[in-house]
Amino acid sequence: MLHKVSTLGCSVFLVASLAGAAETTGAKLSAAEIADRNVAARGGLEAWRAVQTMTLSGKVGAGGNQRPTLNLSRGSKKGGPLPTVSRPTEEVLLPFVMELKRPRKMRFELQFKADTAVQVFDGANGWKLRPFLNRRSVEPYTADELQVASKQAELDGPLVDYAAKGTRIELAGMEKVEGRETYNLKLTLKGGDAVNVWIDSETFLEAKMSGQPRRLDGVQHPVEIYFREYHAVSGLQIPHVLETKILPVGKTALGVRDPAVPPERIVIEKVLVNPALEDSLFSKPVTEVAFDKK
Repeated sequence: MLHKVSTLGCSVFLVASLAGAAETTGAKLSAAEIADRNVAARGGLEAWRAVQTMTLSGKVGAGGNQRPTLNLSRGSKKGGPLPTVSRPTEEVLLPFVMELKRPRKMRFELQFKADTAVQVFDGANGWKLRPFLNRRSVEPYTADELQVASKQAELDGPLVDYAAKGTRIELAGMEKVEGRETYNLKLTLKGGDAVNVWIDSETFLEAKMSGQPRRLDGVQHPVEIYFREYHAVSGLQIPHVLETKILPVGKTALGVRDPAVPPERIVIEKVLVNPALEDSLFSKPVTEVAFDKK
């Protein structure tokens, strides 16, 4: 997303000069230097290498993030719009716990009323339990879900030990994110996928990152993840508010205007670094255990 320069009455010459100065300032640091400063700002390379497990708990947004219902023709003689389904307009925050363990193991539990939904990835295989959809038996990840899970960054993020992970980085330019100047780093991952990370030019913490595209109404939509409210936990800087935005693409596969999607929020309330997490947590869930665990 390209940033716009606000002039507030400055001349075209001055605007061009300021833009050139910004580009020159940004050019003083290489992509590798920016990555090094990012890792240092987040707590340091050795500190992150020492992290083997992590638990995050808090609230995740649900309900109000559903897409608006489209008014479609009945196709009858009378015509007219189809009846719409009433959907909640306010976001509901549901309790969650996410447990992470190297390499790429993840367990996610979401409380919804009296039920507990579970997603587990052991680094190669994944399972899900979705009782709130009346699916009360464990299901394997779909091929698409496995592909997304396998591409998720390690718990330390994409820039820690990026070279050892087989990632190439380059500076794509400077852009403003939420009013702040950032370095736009393009990362080419080992498998060939490209990811962009925007690093704040003052704090050197992540401000934004491109996420895995999502398919809605038959069309792939770009995804952006914003990182806010960093706090120190065991010497590490951890964002405590994450906001995911699904960007519109103009028209859906049906040829109608793509409705806006409200952002999804995650509020992290507690972080534990290096808690004891047994490997069995990341095995195929047992239905009875998942329901009893509160």
